Amino acid sequence: MSSGPSRGRAIVLMGVTGAGKTTVGERLAARLGARFVEGDAYHPPANVAKMRAGTPLEDADRWPWLEAIRADLARWLAAGETAVVACSALRRAYRDVLRGAGPGLRFVHLVGPGELIAARLADRRGHYMPPGLLPSQLATLEDPADEPDVLPVAIDGPPEAIVRTILERLEPEPPTR
Repeated sequence: MSSGPSRGRAIVLMGVTGAGKTTVGERLAARLGARFVEGDAYHPPANVAKMRAGTPLEDADRWPWLEAIRADLARWLAAGETAVVACSALRRAYRDVLRGAGPGLRFVHLVGPGELIAARLADRRGHYMPPGLLPSQLATLEDPADEPDVLPVAIDGPPEAIVRTILERLEPEPPTR
């Protein structure tokens, strides 16, 4: 018997550019019957212009972007919705901002060798993030291995296999903090 309001569930697919956050996220959301949200859509035009020009973002650029994502995550979780969000969340402090959305949030870290990701970026078309920013993203990434709400998943297989792995390894209900 349930007492209290329904709690939602949110999965943040995190990792460097080219790790497959959008590709995997869209498929994962479809399998879960969830909303899919592209975190890049939250970047203001100034951030997009910086990245398009090959200039890495600084923390001051990222805080408002992360707060906007966190606010929507909190709203969806409070409404009992399920959402899958693609967001790099490279540093622990960034993940901590997103954790402020409330219980029911999990991270899936899409992990792969730099060479594989660089090859994917070389083939990607129509995205403002140039392949030249991959080294700065790899340098910024703080390994979340010691964070209990982060599930690492290898990206060396096809997207559907990655989605199956995520679904097999996620708990039926997110852990409470």
